[in-house]
Order: sequence, then C-alpha cells, then structure tokens
Amino acid sequence: MPKMKTNKGAAKRFRKTGSGKIRRNSAFTSHILTSKTTKRKRNLRKASMMATGDAKRIRALI
Repeated sequence: MPKMKTNKGAAKRFRKTGSGKIRRNSAFTSHILTSKTTKRKRNLRKASMMATGDAKRIRALI
C-alpha cells in the first residue's frame, strides 16, 4: 500500500504542537476590518487549539 499524501491545504493552515495538539489560526481576519473593534481584531490574532473531535480528522490530513 502506498504512503498517504499530505493534504497541502491543511498543512498550510494547521500545525502540530510539541504535545501533539493541533493549533489553528482564527478566521475573519482578512477583510472588512473597519467594522470590527480593535479588541476583537487583536484577539483574532492569537492562535487557538482545535476541538478534539476535529483534531482527529485534521491529524490524518497533515
């Protein structure tokens, strides 16, 4: 059986942490930023962890 290919779209969006969790960046940061508050935009800069149910599927892709 051949090796499983990396999903390149997922590889660009998600990273594995040292402990094996999946880290993701927030959505809603690319345009129409004038209507969003400074506080909201600042909080969207921070990366967060994937939910455990979703992380299982993402781990197979990357």
